[in-house]
Amino acid sequence: MTLTLQIFQFLLSGLTTGSTYALIAIGFSLIHNSTGIVNFAQGEFVMLGGMFMITFYSFLGLPMFPAFLLTIGAVAAVGLLLERFPLRRAESKEILILVMITVGASIFIKGLVMIVWGKNPMTLPPLSGEAPLVFFGAAVMPQSLWIFGITLTVVVALNYFFKETFIGKAMRAVAASRRSARLTGIPVDRMILLSFTLSGALGAVAGITLTPITTTSYDVGMMLGLKGFSAAILGGYGSMPGAVLGGLLLGVLESLAAGLISSEYKDAIAFLILLLVLFFKPSGILGKGRLQRV
Repeated sequence: MTLTLQIFQFLLSGLTTGSTYALIAIGFSLIHNSTGIVNFAQGEFVMLGGMFMITFYSFLGLPMFPAFLLTIGAVAAVGLLLERFPLRRAESKEILILVMITVGASIFIKGLVMIVWGKNPMTLPPLSGEAPLVFFGAAVMPQSLWIFGITLTVVVALNYFFKETFIGKAMRAVAASRRSARLTGIPVDRMILLSFTLSGALGAVAGITLTPITTTSYDVGMMLGLKGFSAAILGGYGSMPGAVLGGLLLGVLESLAAGLISSEYKDAIAFLILLLVLFFKPSGILGKGRLQRV
């Protein structure tokens, strides 16, 4: 295989994983825009997406589409419960306190999943066939096409939701200024609850699509969450287009580093990029600088 073909293969592989990073990064951005906090349980939403899909599809034998919808609903409910109880009922509304609550929720979810599903890694059958497709000399798994297609569909649907629907516009208003949104009659608490619910649903979609090409276990959420957070920072924290760009770029850089240098450095790339961005361009690629929410 020539070097050019190898690089093309690495690019396709990177775009596959980068698409899931983009979904995770969008989840981070949704919650940041509505509350100003970093939800460190976002990676656990991804892990739960894989676990619930395995349960519904592989263990209970449900058809794929109903299992897909049930999984999204189950993880969305986890996101809803996270906001409705520990976060909303917290005595202090300081950002640091709320962030630490999400850290605690992450640890709790991980421990609960370990008890319920065990410690052994589990995998999920691909959404379609396993025979690779040849694209300009590079092999592409059908699951990769599912990931591209589902990610594109989600991004287009979210873009329409936020720009064309009343609820989406209300969520954007809350992101711009909670005080102003409340004065215009927008139910701010409901919009925040919806942002956590959507974030859980996005995590579920990422987990469902990623698990067939990797594996999942109770402890994968932390690394996935950190990579999604790095992607969000890279693209511009709080920016939806930035989250997509950051996720794809991070996935490609990871794949190139693993293929051309060493797979041992794959996970370190995300954190190296995070440090470089924080040092030289804290606002990210598409970030607009520091904003003050009131």
